[in-house]
Amino acid sequence: MTSPEAVAQPEFALSRTVAAPRERVWRAWTDADDLSHWHHPVSVSTPRETITLDVREGGAYAYTMVNDDTGDEYPTAGTYLLVAEPERLVFTWGSPDDDPAASPVVSVDLTTGDHETDTEVALHVRGIPGQPGDDNVYDGWMQALDNLAAYLAR
Repeated sequence: MTSPEAVAQPEFALSRTVAAPRERVWRAWTDADDLSHWHHPVSVSTPRETITLDVREGGAYAYTMVNDDTGDEYPTAGTYLLVAEPERLVFTWGSPDDDPAASPVVSVDLTTGDHETDTEVALHVRGIPGQPGDDNVYDGWMQALDNLAAYLAR
């Protein structure tokens, strides 16, 4: 029998340096008021009233992104697998009815940059393919990280 770790899964990684201390970046990932300002691609919003977060290992989260032009909704939910404040957050990521065991897993690692006021954000998605220019998950996460950087620079 093959172990789950030995089975190749699609994955991709992104990184970004943001001009904010690591504790502030952590809060942007774990506070619903902050999350609503940046956690979505371009031309999509994440209304604050759709966000619920229970940021603890085994805790659940949910939010709904809304296409600003069409009103189409994209409900998203998952479970926090690892919460190591302020350095690492790991969670499943999918639709609310998805089997968590079969959902993609997102890891977010935060490290202090060259300056105490900078943070390196390393995002890794395992279980779903992505590549630059896919106009899908890779580009969506890249745009969300752009939004995060702009939000924290304010």
